[in-house]
Amino acid sequence: MLGAIVGDVVGSRFECNNYRATDFKLIVPQCRFTDDTVCTIAVADWLNQGVKENLVEIMRYWGLRYYNAGYGGMFYRWLNPAIEPEPYNSWGNGSAMRVSPVGWAFDTLEETLEYAKRSAEITHNHPEGIKGAQATATAIFLARTTKDKTKIKAYIEETFGYNLSQTCDEIRPEYKFDVSCQGSVPQAIVAFLESENFEHAIRLAVSLGGDSDTIAAITGSISEAFYGEIPSEIVSQVIPKLPQEFLTVLEQHKMLRKSR
Repeated sequence: MLGAIVGDVVGSRFECNNYRATDFKLIVPQCRFTDDTVCTIAVADWLNQGVKENLVEIMRYWGLRYYNAGYGGMFYRWLNPAIEPEPYNSWGNGSAMRVSPVGWAFDTLEETLEYAKRSAEITHNHPEGIKGAQATATAIFLARTTKDKTKIKAYIEETFGYNLSQTCDEIRPEYKFDVSCQGSVPQAIVAFLESENFEHAIRLAVSLGGDSDTIAAITGSISEAFYGEIPSEIVSQVIPKLPQEFLTVLEQHKMLRKSR
């Protein structure tokens, strides 16, 4: 799940200022974590606590604690303590950018699909919102268990109906800002499929344009699972940008994975 956070941090400065090439400096002082990271930490915290019926409370706790992280308007309303939190039928990519801890936490694909659905539907209960979370979590699960991009591509296309046949070069010229799952998750997966290593995957994801931090977060989450350890020179630049309580949740999640 650190891969998702790295993608978020790297992509943060390009969300409203797209750069459609891969030759950018990866991490600069203005890079920061956004709502993608906060919500990912919330899902990890939920898993660490035993996946009880308390994800709403946990998500709202972290969301309110980091209120200026850059959430969408409907999510801000959902966070409002004066309003009863109900799912709002979203098909946005928020369900996919926060699901990476689920992709690491379970030993079977069936469990992964079920908990990806549960992580999404507290807000993103539209079928496309659930599908985006499940497709991302499935890609992570398969990336860490099969290590076969051909199988990952075929399974995602057959199971979720995403078209993964375009290349990044084909996507890039016409791609516009799109916060829907159906308009960003396939593109993020393509960036992973076309990549040569973790850093290359993040660069490809950012170069597509659009919702750069979220696309890079999704790509990063899958790429970490496939390529293994994130290069230490990248980790050493991202970790100082994170609050200690985020690092504590990350370490707890790492220990949870090892105990399974």
